[in-house]
Amino acid sequence: MKTALSSDRDYSQQIAQTIRDAILNGDLPADGRLPSEAELATRFSVSRPTVREALKRLAAQNLIRTQRGATGGAFVNRLSFAQAQEHLTTTAMLLLSMNRVDFETACEARFALQRACLPMAVQRRSPAHLAAMQAEIARQSSDGLSDEGFCASDVAFHRALIDAAGNPVLSWHLAGAVEAMQPLMNMITFSARSRARIVALHQALVAALQAHSLPDAQSGLDALAAYTLELGGQIRAHRALHASGSAAEL
Repeated sequence: MKTALSSDRDYSQQIAQTIRDAILNGDLPADGRLPSEAELATRFSVSRPTVREALKRLAAQNLIRTQRGATGGAFVNRLSFAQAQEHLTTTAMLLLSMNRVDFETACEARFALQRACLPMAVQRRSPAHLAAMQAEIARQSSDGLSDEGFCASDVAFHRALIDAAGNPVLSWHLAGAVEAMQPLMNMITFSARSRARIVALHQALVAALQAHSLPDAQSGLDALAAYTLELGGQIRAHRALHASGSAAEL
């Protein structure tokens, strides 16, 4: 691990980058303990507060964790897929909201990504995956379910569909599509959609997975994508009409 720092760049940033590179290269193994703040300060010829700031940067990236006590210190974090999904979802939500991605673009991306998991989901789905999806369908059919609850159940249904592919790397990549893009799309379409129609489309998807039928699963997802785009168009047309009506009143 190199210890020479450039005087024209922030020291804490350089130290954090050096330790990050050592973690990614495997020089610092998962669950391994980092040198103490005093040792790092000596190695890099900086103050302990500077080292502390570097460690805070690494902790913010979820690369290290700190423990208190006699056996405490800073340790290389063993990142789980669940943690990685959480970070990816947050990043995706920020990216979409800050850059104002249009509805059609988000819809195209979400369903294109979901289609990628269908062949594996059809072959690998387990009774547990089917049960999870059926439980969400039952929840969605409840008359007393709020709009927020329906949206959450919709996300959980598609999360189970993706997990049925049995590929944690694919599930991680799709976390942003389902848990970031889908809620934003639900926020736009919830007032116009037919819950009964969505439930029927979900039931068709479960039936296709249960029968190991890829053509039926693809057809079911295509139908859901078409309905989602249809809803987006209806909402856009309604807003345009409302805006023109308000302008005419002025």
